[in-house]
Amino acid sequence: MNNIADKDTRERAAVYIDGSNFYGYLMDEEINFEKGQKFNYKSFVGSLVGKSRVCVSKRFYTGAYENVDGSERSRTLVRGQRKFFRKLKEDGFVVKEGRIMFSKKHPNEKPKEKGTDVKIAVDLVIGAVDNHYDTAILISSDTDLIPAILYIKYKKKKLEYVGFSHDPSLRMQKFANLIKLLSAEDIERYTEKNLISMIKKVIPKK
Repeated sequence: MNNIADKDTRERAAVYIDGSNFYGYLMDEEINFEKGQKFNYKSFVGSLVGKSRVCVSKRFYTGAYENVDGSERSRTLVRGQRKFFRKLKEDGFVVKEGRIMFSKKHPNEKPKEKGTDVKIAVDLVIGAVDNHYDTAILISSDTDLIPAILYIKYKKKKLEYVGFSHDPSLRMQKFANLIKLLSAEDIERYTEKNLISMIKKVIPKK
């Protein structure tokens, strides 16, 4: 039986968010995103896809914290991230988890994420092979994904690259059919702070 997406004649868009890469750019001083501020990924993706296209899938990739040492800090990190994952899933996202590796020799060293870029690359390629989408909207500036991008272009699929205006990837732009570079003002539109401000504007003062 055909589903609704099969009958929809609009262009099919699949969204791939490299969560850690995106968050790293959010924390850049040029964006000035406040730590702990909530970002509305659902509205963000909706605006990227637009009404002229149909979103066939939206996926979020990031390393998953584990309680490696039984500390309260680890428990807090795991709880907070799991709550975030539940919210994404409620909003229709598929969450793909990589690993976060801590150095045993250097415990104060910044942890490294493993496996995320491979999962994105595999999903991009499989989506192209299975004719799952017409356009892949990629929110990542990780140039390790270029081999997968080259393959989906070979399969006649379009790539929409979403980066940041203050530090765009020139190599990613080279292979993109469409480029969207985000500014600090663009990001602010999807923050909790902006939502509260909008609500205050429509609620009459007493």
